[in-house]
Amino acid sequence: MKILDRFLKYVSFTTTSDEASNTCPSTAQQLEFGKYLAEELKEIGLLRVKIDEHGYVYGMLPATAGHESDDAIGFISHMDTAPDFSGVNPKPQIFENYDGSDIVLQGTGDVLKVSEFPDLVTLKGRTLITTDGTTLLGSDDKSGITAIVTAMELLAESDRNGEGIPHGDIWVGFTPDEEIGRGADLFDLQYFKAKFAYTVDGSYEGEVAYENFNAATAIFKVRGKSVHPGNAKGIMKNASLMAAEIITALPKNETPAMTEGREGFYHLIDMRGDVSSATLTYIVRDHDRQMFEKRLKYLENLAVIFNSKFGGNSEDAILSLEIEPSYSNMMQVIEQYPQVLERARRAIQKEGLEPVSNPVRGGTDGARLSLMGLPCPNLGTGGYAYHGPFEHVTVEGIETVSRIILNIATAE
Repeated sequence: MKILDRFLKYVSFTTTSDEASNTCPSTAQQLEFGKYLAEELKEIGLLRVKIDEHGYVYGMLPATAGHESDDAIGFISHMDTAPDFSGVNPKPQIFENYDGSDIVLQGTGDVLKVSEFPDLVTLKGRTLITTDGTTLLGSDDKSGITAIVTAMELLAESDRNGEGIPHGDIWVGFTPDEEIGRGADLFDLQYFKAKFAYTVDGSYEGEVAYENFNAATAIFKVRGKSVHPGNAKGIMKNASLMAAEIITALPKNETPAMTEGREGFYHLIDMRGDVSSATLTYIVRDHDRQMFEKRLKYLENLAVIFNSKFGGNSEDAILSLEIEPSYSNMMQVIEQYPQVLERARRAIQKEGLEPVSNPVRGGTDGARLSLMGLPCPNLGTGGYAYHGPFEHVTVEGIETVSRIILNIATAE
């Protein structure tokens, strides 16, 4: 199957994950996509293909003769799309021989601007795929899945034809719910027998990333007291106003919009409430572990200070804080396996690209899996501007990533 056709088929599945769900996968549509992928892997010729009850898809291309003792390698991508923006019924726009200029998204009239997304300059002359502005495209991470499946199809065909491209066992895995931080929760490392693996979930095709944020979710809950506003003096405690005070107490320059590189942040992702109760949900990020711990301590101190200010006490708190760890920086693991990084860098250089290892301002399944015992740096997909209506990717970018996967899988 051609890469464009495969990608368009994949993005036709609505696979938005749902953080409010306690099932796995969090949405039934992910399971349907997983079933489709499992059948496709079987048709290609992979063995040990299965989809478990939680929607995880696995498959293995067996080693060529004489290479059974080579290190088994894995490639992993996630099936869900982010709940930040609608992923229902995407309508991709396709621009063959893209001219490098701004693009109008026909569904909304919004403009994908070169001035805001400078990577577009590097994509001139390619076949560019964008959204129509009304939904996500789904390139995150269906570009990664497309690249992996295409690479496996080419290798399996080579094996059948006796073309002699040597390789050890190659495992593939497709996970649900990565976008809500659960992608590695039930990943079966007893079944997935790779010695090391690569998630395919980044942007630039020449990316091999091994450093990500330490991350946690922090939730402030405020309990107010509601009475009739005409008789409120000295009695009412407005939870929404108290929550607003907490927001203003956090550093204004330490938000995603004000930081870059390894700089950490506090990111308010949800706020809701009324007079009686209010909730603030933050994600907290920092590459440096000590700075990350300081950030969490800062929030804990704020909770104590404001609880006292609002008139609460340890037995009857008006303000409470819940902190839930999300993932840790995988660098502490990957640094112990320089050969895994070097293998990817050689594969990227073989395609005439310069390997880039920028710190990831987020997380991947690979971060969790690395700390679970499977060294797993992250490769690019050729896609950009994830988690919003300006998401875009090129056919040529996915093709390049597919070749990089082949280079990694067949390296001696």
